Amino acid sequence: MVAGVFITIGLVLLSPLGTWGLSPQVTLTNGDHVGTVLSCGVSQWLGIRYAAPPLGELRFQPPVDPLPENGTQYAYEHGPICLPTGVLPSQQNKANYSEDCLFLDVYAPSRAHSESKLPVFVYIQGGGFNSNSHPRLNGTGLVKASEMGVVVVTFNYRVGPWGFLVDGDTLTPNNGLRDQRQALKWVKQNIAQFGGDPDHIVLGGASAGASSIAWHLTAYGGKDQGLFHAAVGESAAWGHVLTAKQARYQFNDLVVRVGCVRNSTQNTLNCLRKIPYEAIQMHGFGTPYPGQSLNPLFMWGPVIDYDMFSTPLIESFKQGKFIKVPVIWGDDTNGGSIFTSPFTSTVAHSNRWMRTQYPFLTIRKLNLLNMAWKNSPKEQKRCPDRDCWREQLSQVYGDMRYMCPSIYMSSAFPDHGSMDSWNYRWNVEDPDQISAGVGVPHVTEISALFGPDFVSEPYIRVPRTYREGEINENAVYVMQKYWISFIKTFNPNTERAEGTARWEKFDRKKLSRLRFDTGGKTEMEFVGTQLARRCALLFNKVYPRQAGGRMMIES
Repeated sequence: MVAGVFITIGLVLLSPLGTWGLSPQVTLTNGDHVGTVLSCGVSQWLGIRYAAPPLGELRFQPPVDPLPENGTQYAYEHGPICLPTGVLPSQQNKANYSEDCLFLDVYAPSRAHSESKLPVFVYIQGGGFNSNSHPRLNGTGLVKASEMGVVVVTFNYRVGPWGFLVDGDTLTPNNGLRDQRQALKWVKQNIAQFGGDPDHIVLGGASAGASSIAWHLTAYGGKDQGLFHAAVGESAAWGHVLTAKQARYQFNDLVVRVGCVRNSTQNTLNCLRKIPYEAIQMHGFGTPYPGQSLNPLFMWGPVIDYDMFSTPLIESFKQGKFIKVPVIWGDDTNGGSIFTSPFTSTVAHSNRWMRTQYPFLTIRKLNLLNMAWKNSPKEQKRCPDRDCWREQLSQVYGDMRYMCPSIYMSSAFPDHGSMDSWNYRWNVEDPDQISAGVGVPHVTEISALFGPDFVSEPYIRVPRTYREGEINENAVYVMQKYWISFIKTFNPNTERAEGTARWEKFDRKKLSRLRFDTGGKTEMEFVGTQLARRCALLFNKVYPRQAGGRMMIES
């Protein structure tokens, strides 16, 4: 095997390209690591520590730099996945998960070298801040699609109580987001060894990963610490946000369940840091927001800590307190379809479910929602048919959590003088998804971005028609070309696929965006009047020629 590796390297070094190939052994701030040279011309380094193990005294603490490893590390396998909320991994799956999980993977062209200065794409996976739901994304396909012109980095970060436990006093909040910043700092320090340019880093992510981008844009009042230089977010998720003190009930509930109630906060924390992880994992599930009776989909998450974050996202973007870099935001046509309750058969069911997710919603505000998202007269005739009310709830939730935030953020950039802002709608239909009643569901475009052969099931279910020879194979190619163009040049048009629409910048008057359609077709469209009014209602922002209301979500 060793001989085979060196033969491959030799072929790269003697290639007619005349470039020195990237050795699979790299010297990093935390020691020497050996990767794997793949036959396709891409090299990979898997399972590299970017922070010290968050164990013992470091449990529930901010991440710290990893110590140099003793000897050469063989980066051949992915690191463990961070523990999800309230799920104890089965014995069969236990090896894939661990509290010691702060690892990243790097994918780079094998012909690259330390002076290549290739654009870098750092991708934050989603999971509602309660799981790492897209682990082990393989960047090989994206590197190949870039014609060996980019470096891709993916990583794990702490979620659920492990990353977002806060007592409102002693514990440092938002450690999951601090993990992400630690990964970015590691990339900044080390990516040149893989052929990447530390001064050309594009931050990407989906769902909570895209929401994370929004938080990093607004961290410390929008102070630019040089960690990234452009950003692209798919279906950024805005949920209910508490202050650190308001979130103390989550801490209190957990310590009672695990039996760590003590006579002082410090003694309670000492207990939490000593008990087996299984105890916390078994009892770390979400609980209802105060005043509610049902658990929300995603309870653990970022809080306003008056350190990293002093205002909710909506206020930060409204006030212009964010880093001004080129951005792409967008969402899928039916972003709420996979989340809403299948038992929604009345408006009362719909209202109760919405208040479970957004407890600040009053009866008056719920009535405004129901009026703004009311079904057409034809559909109302068959209400309270279950599918009818579930469809309406899916639209409300999808717009409130995903679609309208992307439009709001896209408009905030030109509102504050940063004109390099683009928006999209992923409307690529897969027959199996359509027949399942989910339409074009949440973050389904991840399979297109990384390529259907480079995402790991069961973490991501690849639409059948995205594969080679199927109807949406071209949609994969088209998306990758736009994204790679943006990663390389901060503009999605520079290297877009031939015959595709020119992606116009977001027009805050017309609310312009690019629509991706079935088969790889693309076309510019304007956000419709009805959706614009709904978003105006949610965010108290009157878009030109649109009527706004007086309700906003907290986030």
